[in-house]
Amino acid sequence: MSKGFKELYLDELKDLYNAENQLVKALPKMAKAASSKELRSGFEEHLEQTKGHVRRLERIFEMLNESPKGKKCKGMEGLIEEGSEVMEEDFDGAVLDVALIAAAQRVEHYEIAGYGTVRALAEELGQSEHASLLTETLEEEKQTDEKLTKFAKQINAEAKKESGKAEGSETTQKKAKRVA
Repeated sequence: MSKGFKELYLDELKDLYNAENQLVKALPKMAKAASSKELRSGFEEHLEQTKGHVRRLERIFEMLNESPKGKKCKGMEGLIEEGSEVMEEDFDGAVLDVALIAAAQRVEHYEIAGYGTVRALAEELGQSEHASLLTETLEEEKQTDEKLTKFAKQINAEAKKESGKAEGSETTQKKAKRVA
């Protein structure tokens, strides 16, 4: 027998629960890697917010009398892996911060899609209290994405300046070698 609509809803909730828990582990690493105090603080704030997202999902599972465990979110796993690779690259300063912001925004967009979908499923199932909790999280994810965009506008300019200085000195060194 094939699974039904409610099972799909539970499946999606479990996926989000696992995704949020993976993020709880990843955010401290991202905060530590950030050179900008504002960005580091933003990651730390989002960590606390993410713990709240986990608690909201746990409340929904309690209301459903279901376990939140049993599903691995491969999408989030891949996004976090990409973020880890960025931290291992040879970027530093504002350029690394730009790369971290890009990785974080991919995560936020993934979560926004997930929460939008699961909220619609909750509404269809008549689970208005669930939908309300999911909407709260969805709005927080959107706000985090907006904050990251603001950080990016500021930090992108710094990264460009840093890169320009580094590239300028490389060019000067290359010219000096040609003259010698």
